[in-house]
Amino acid sequence: MKDIKKVIGRNLKYFRFQTGLCQEKFYEEYKLNPKYMACVERGEINVSIEFLNNLAELLEKEVTDFFNTDENRIIKEKRIDSKIKKSQN
Repeated sequence: MKDIKKVIGRNLKYFRFQTGLCQEKFYEEYKLNPKYMACVERGEINVSIEFLNNLAELLEKEVTDFFNTDENRIIKEKRIDSKIKKSQN
């Protein structure tokens, strides 16, 4: 079984990439604590289902989307991540 905290964090990062905002701008816009959210994205901490529900509403996703373990998403995420890093340089 996969580490569910890492799955949730990876999906959150993917959804954030889909907004087109960098981590700092995204969390600033939604008034979320960047240090806390960075820990969530890295899969270091547990989050409540209520918190996930709030994030899902902000991102216009379903709570269940955070539990997606689709391996193709990882490939897409890495491609998006490299494009964002290139554009920021």
